[in-house]
Amino acid sequence: MPDEAFRQNIPEVDPTEIEDSRTAAAIASEHRSFLEKVMVGSGFGDLYDARDFSEVVFRVMRDLMTTDAQERVEAELHNPALETEDKSLQMEVADLWKDTNPIVGFLSKIRKPLRGPAPYGIDSNLFMTRVANEGGISGTIDPEQAVKAVFAATKDELSSERVQEIGGWLPDEVRKLWEQA
Repeated sequence: MPDEAFRQNIPEVDPTEIEDSRTAAAIASEHRSFLEKVMVGSGFGDLYDARDFSEVVFRVMRDLMTTDAQERVEAELHNPALETEDKSLQMEVADLWKDTNPIVGFLSKIRKPLRGPAPYGIDSNLFMTRVANEGGISGTIDPEQAVKAVFAATKDELSSERVQEIGGWLPDEVRKLWEQA
């Protein structure tokens, strides 16, 4: 009888908790790529979520900076984000830094940095709210931990001069996350 359950003592397995051996091998390396660092550090389930979330964090960071500062950061981010055959993940970290929307990219180059308290600037609370809302993270992901994962991976790609410069642009509480990463 096909509808009968013969072995009822088998535990149920959540498919999202099954580790893929290919991912484990990539993560085991101490020289992880940018997206692998973000994925592991944040708790995202896949590299696509890590990529999308990194773009959101970078967008909010760029909103705080001058065009010159943005360009200096971009100039240092020319390492591959991930060594892969998957064309949707073949990019440099600098590609994640650039805005994919040409209109937003243009406007960010001609407007002043959005520093200072809300409503005209981005304070720590607005930074984290934007990242959480625009990043579409699930309730199982801690937004601060995810931001720190992006920050840590980013700092690994930059010179100490650039790391200090970015820290100077960030609002107080977010700067603390940057320093902890």
